[in-house]
Amino acid sequence: MRVLCVAEKPSIAKAISQILSGGQFAATNTRNKYIKNYEFDYPQTQSFFTVTAVSGHLTAHDFYETHRKWHACDAFDLFDAPVETKVPPDNKDIENNLMTQARRAQVLMIWTDCDREGEHIGMEIAKVCRKANATIRIKRARFSAIIAQQIHNAAQHPVELDKRQADAVEARIMLDLKVGAAFTRLQTLILQGKIPQIADEKNVVSYGPCQFPTLGFVVQRYSLVKNFVPESFWYIYLSLTRPSPSQGTAEETKFNWKRNHLFDEVVVANLYDRMGNSLAVVTKVTNKTTKKWKPLPLTTVELQKAGSRLLKLAPKKVLDVAEKLYQQGFVSYPRTETDEFDKDFDHMGLIAKQTVDPSWGAFATSLQQGGYNSPRKGKNNDKAHPPIHPTAHAGNLAGDEKRVYEYITRRYLACCSKDAEGWQTTVDVVCGGEEFSATGVCLVVKERNYLNVYIYDKWTGHTVPDFQEGEEFQPTLCEIRQGETSRPNYLTEADLVTLMDKNGIGTDATIAQHIQTIIDRDYVIERMEGATKYLVPSTLGIGLIEGYNQIGLVKNVSKPQMRRETERKMVQVCEGTVSKNDMLIEGLNQYKEMFVIVRREFQRVTSVCDFFC
Repeated sequence: MRVLCVAEKPSIAKAISQILSGGQFAATNTRNKYIKNYEFDYPQTQSFFTVTAVSGHLTAHDFYETHRKWHACDAFDLFDAPVETKVPPDNKDIENNLMTQARRAQVLMIWTDCDREGEHIGMEIAKVCRKANATIRIKRARFSAIIAQQIHNAAQHPVELDKRQADAVEARIMLDLKVGAAFTRLQTLILQGKIPQIADEKNVVSYGPCQFPTLGFVVQRYSLVKNFVPESFWYIYLSLTRPSPSQGTAEETKFNWKRNHLFDEVVVANLYDRMGNSLAVVTKVTNKTTKKWKPLPLTTVELQKAGSRLLKLAPKKVLDVAEKLYQQGFVSYPRTETDEFDKDFDHMGLIAKQTVDPSWGAFATSLQQGGYNSPRKGKNNDKAHPPIHPTAHAGNLAGDEKRVYEYITRRYLACCSKDAEGWQTTVDVVCGGEEFSATGVCLVVKERNYLNVYIYDKWTGHTVPDFQEGEEFQPTLCEIRQGETSRPNYLTEADLVTLMDKNGIGTDATIAQHIQTIIDRDYVIERMEGATKYLVPSTLGIGLIEGYNQIGLVKNVSKPQMRRETERKMVQVCEGTVSKNDMLIEGLNQYKEMFVIVRREFQRVTSVCDFFC
């Protein structure tokens, strides 16, 4: 039996062939310089395998010539315009190779990434192969990492392609194409005609259903910062300075006022006056163990946030590096929403692979010798892929690849360790009728546990001197102090990833690209303040969002609500409760209503000030 295996990328095709053939394969070139065909016997299924690849999506979607040119039709007509799906010229050699190989095969086995997008690409491949061989049987290989056990298991136990997932992606592609094109033409043609600086630069003012809510978050935070007015508050500061029994030096213990702070200076002054010169009385001393929880298993969103905050890498860069590590067989599939491991997951096998590392090998060994503790369970499980984890030891990496791999590995080992434990002392006092408390955390070094490998977490505290319940003391300082509310910061990339994930804008795999798009479109500017990179909207970015906000739409196309509904409908299509066609019609009708209102209001723009002021 001849089996044609098709991977999503050339590097995956080569890795699969290497594993399944034991390195004994014949490779031939194709007309595409990046893609080879690998052939070998696979006795485990009594088959002859040909392994090849595509390069991402095989087909492209666009309007027919009647609607493709900007002035060929009214922008509103694009919502109902027919869409052509075809293999573009750049992919013709790939298509021809697939058809040639399909004619010789009895089975087509899809090896694309095991997510919605991969399922859709698999359907594209199947349609092309069926054009050449109508009787070819279609199967799907499911795997999460490029490791021998998973690849052999996938080859020997293929499943069916999930048409529902492919349909959900198809509906989203069509919706994004029509909505994006209609609003982009509307914005560009109207604004170029009325705002000289856009017309002079011949800029396309692009719109995207995910792009604009993403920009909206940046503008919203910018407005909060710009309009922030600090407000004064007052509080009572109480402290005691006396020698620490452990250190023998004078140490100040600060007691926090239980009222925190008040915005009325007169009220604080009256409370302070009532205290007089009273002694402070210790009412309660609490000593208890405390924990610093080890991290949850790693998801794509958390990897992007950590990459931005800890590694100072843009979310898209982090995902690109993780994808490369996955293709090299060093980490599992880096696009997953799951933050809990299956109960039968082989943790000890993976931990053993890390014992040879000079930086964390000793820690991995300690996990083998009794330090192991089952990873925490999060609240998300997409049932498709496990959390991101290392699949092999990689000792020869450099640069960003080394840093991302190190983070993934240290995070995984930390998940398999124990929570850090410390000792917390809380002292409650009353002084002149007002309540205060001081809390100190003493970290027990022998129980640092996961902190010994997860260098990105810090747990520092301060000790408090010994106090006894009923003890009285004269405060060293007792005074009124003034403070101000703090201005919020602009959004960081990690902040934006969090907002997008929370509001359902994009998927874990596409969030990074949407952020990069609004930067590339010059809607958002990256600004460095010290070592931190913030995202600040450009004048055009502000104008676009404020323009939509001023229209007062019931469902604003610059807000997350409509995109969140689209993502929810995609899940329903995957579950079979909503059809692809129903999702598309409902989504288009909503955007049509918004389009009519937006066009009417945008046509009222007469000057730069109308739009940007």
